[in-house]
Amino acid sequence: MNAFAPPDSLGRDLRALRKSRGLTLVEVAERVDRSVGWMSQVERDLSEPTLEEIETLSEVLDVSVTTLFGQAPARKGEEGIVVRKDARRPVGKRADGLVEELLSPDLTDEFEVVHSMFEPGAKRSDAVTRPTQELAYIVSGCLDVTVEGETFSLTAGDSLRIREQPFRWENKTNEPCIAIWVIAPPVY
Repeated sequence: MNAFAPPDSLGRDLRALRKSRGLTLVEVAERVDRSVGWMSQVERDLSEPTLEEIETLSEVLDVSVTTLFGQAPARKGEEGIVVRKDARRPVGKRADGLVEELLSPDLTDEFEVVHSMFEPGAKRSDAVTRPTQELAYIVSGCLDVTVEGETFSLTAGDSLRIREQPFRWENKTNEPCIAIWVIAPPVY
């Protein structure tokens, strides 16, 4: 697999993303203008979609194309087990001064682990509510997280849990904040 090829888990990742969004195989197939049989084969890794089809799938599932195949290849014998620092898959949309990378090998588990870097002054103004349980652990820096209207100022070593609650965040400092997020089920 080269750096621009889909990972071996592409089909399973697509299935996990589809299910996390509450979509049926039929709904996704209709939205990408393909047959249910084709979509089923893609999810079972029996057929590989073209780049154009991957772009359409990323739009339907509301993820970036790099989320679907933006990682460097794993070393022989480490596939699906080890994620090296220089081989992390970028996730999210890189908006609001937030840079995220997947620490999990793929999206096929019951949860995902994400490395998040909140740039100085970064802010999410509008609250987001996801059908997930999330745990954030602050590795370094400071981050204000507002959950259901109550703001918590977190620093290195602090953690916070969110259960399908509206939340937003802000890094009010001049230093980046690094956090590890565990999210179940996967949303990226």
